[in-house]
Amino acid sequence: MSNIKYNKLVRDRIPEIIEAEGKTCVCDVLSDEDYLRLLDQKLNEELAEYQESKSLEELADLFEVMRAVVKARGWTMEKLEQVRADKADRRGGFEKKILLKEVEER
Repeated sequence: MSNIKYNKLVRDRIPEIIEAEGKTCVCDVLSDEDYLRLLDQKLNEELAEYQESKSLEELADLFEVMRAVVKARGWTMEKLEQVRADKADRRGGFEKKILLKEVEER
């Protein structure tokens, strides 16, 4: 029998899935502070996985973590969308595929 240590934030149903496979797992519930810290780590992890795979599934994982961060920080998805839209109105989006190569200072 072997034990694998993870110490990482996982989706809510992962312990249930592990136990359904006949395995045993040890979990804790995080403090709000630790939860936010590990969510930030998870964002980096999911971004790296998306950058490696370029898959829609990994992008969905990244979005799920973003949704958790929004909620954990006391924001709403509606507020996030409002901030995104306001910024897009002021500065534009990324649809025109513009590459800024250089700016000449005067």
